[in-house]
Amino acid sequence: MQAASTKTEAGNKLQIIYQRLFDHYGPLHWWPAEEPFEVMVGAILTQSAAWTNVQKAIANLKSNGVMSPQQIRSIPVEALSRLVYPSGYYNAKAKKLKALARYLGERYDDSLSALFARDTYELREELLGVHGIGEETADSILLYAAIKPIFVIDAYTRRTFFRLGLCPEKETYHRLQAMFMDNLPRVPQLFNDYHALLVQHGKEFCRKRPLCSECPIRDACDY
Repeated sequence: MQAASTKTEAGNKLQIIYQRLFDHYGPLHWWPAEEPFEVMVGAILTQSAAWTNVQKAIANLKSNGVMSPQQIRSIPVEALSRLVYPSGYYNAKAKKLKALARYLGERYDDSLSALFARDTYELREELLGVHGIGEETADSILLYAAIKPIFVIDAYTRRTFFRLGLCPEKETYHRLQAMFMDNLPRVPQLFNDYHALLVQHGKEFCRKRPLCSECPIRDACDY
């Protein structure tokens, strides 16, 4: 009985925080991309990068006709590095994009429909086996490209929920993710909206040096 009560309490807190953030920011329509493969590319390019710089790299890829697995496999890695230069760590990211494109070709014949038809957790394990794809990147692909109900944990989420007093500062990715997935309806759009709201909140208020006075969830915060 105590476990069920605790779970309900956690779910209520998560719902309240979500509603406060949604009321403040409104719908954010994230992830901004024209099609699923662009989401996958962006999920790699956004590693340790500001989104404005990722947009420049994606614009380079599009204007040069390099926005498909086949095109990424065909272009020399040096040329690909130049195109993704604005996103930083461009040599490493070019190799990661090559690895993703190779995986899609060898395993799924470039069919994203076949890729996304896989069981969520089986596909997650596969993605984690691709060079350059860690948990956050894999889950971003699953949620935003494949539209599967899995919650993405990033630095903004970790910082905000530590300050709210809802998780330890060094909480593991898996345990923090489970807090959301065990206490909220497993609906992709809800997870999409919630993660996007947390990112926006982390940029505007819950920064490394937070702006607490106007924070829309300050009365629920332990910081």
